[in-house]
Amino acid sequence: MGVRKEKNITSMENAYTKQQMVKEKVKARRKKLLFRRLVVFGIIAVASVYLLVSTLISRNHQLEAKQAEKVKLEKKLADLKKKKSYLQDEVVKLNDDNYIAKLARSEYFLSEKGEIIFNIPDDKKKKDEDKDVSY
Repeated sequence: MGVRKEKNITSMENAYTKQQMVKEKVKARRKKLLFRRLVVFGIIAVASVYLLVSTLISRNHQLEAKQAEKVKLEKKLADLKKKKSYLQDEVVKLNDDNYIAKLARSEYFLSEKGEIIFNIPDDKKKKDEDKDVSY
């Protein structure tokens, strides 16, 4: 019972069987072409998705960099506006003769006739000097 016998089967060769064989070959070829088209379409789809995702990520990084630069430039603009305001105030003050006289006395130790200048150190400078002393 363990022995198998080979069966010799011959196929019928008539018009119907030949037509069925041709249909099977055409069906197999169509299936193979469909599989190839699907593979090509899949590769194109994956490449397109990769390109779109990489572009999205790249644009996102560029956007973050531009936003960081914007914040930095806005801070710089605010600082420049403060400086402009200070300088405009300084121009107004420098057009005042009394302010110029006071500035000359304090910065350059100039005095009017009969005036004596005493140089008294500031408390802040004295405290800073005490902190810097190391033993």
